[in-house]
Amino acid sequence: MKSQVNDILIEISWREIAIQYFGKSSSWLYHKMDGLDNGFTPEEATKLKESLIDLSKRIKNCAENIKIPETNCPTEVPN
Repeated sequence: MKSQVNDILIEISWREIAIQYFGKSSSWLYHKMDGLDNGFTPEEATKLKESLIDLSKRIKNCAENIKIPETNCPTEVPN
């Protein structure tokens, strides 16, 4: 599983994913991602997929709500 999420591996708080979406500890999720404890069940893999999709939507909504201030460029002062 780690190779499948390599692109975002260090960008995501896997601890928060484990707690918020699975109700488990970060070590539980890390073990699953490392293939320990028989890795993810199909249901757990689906839940991980859905949690990342949910997080991506939340990030997108946050980004879309950022208000870009108008530039306040001072006008050039004549000599």
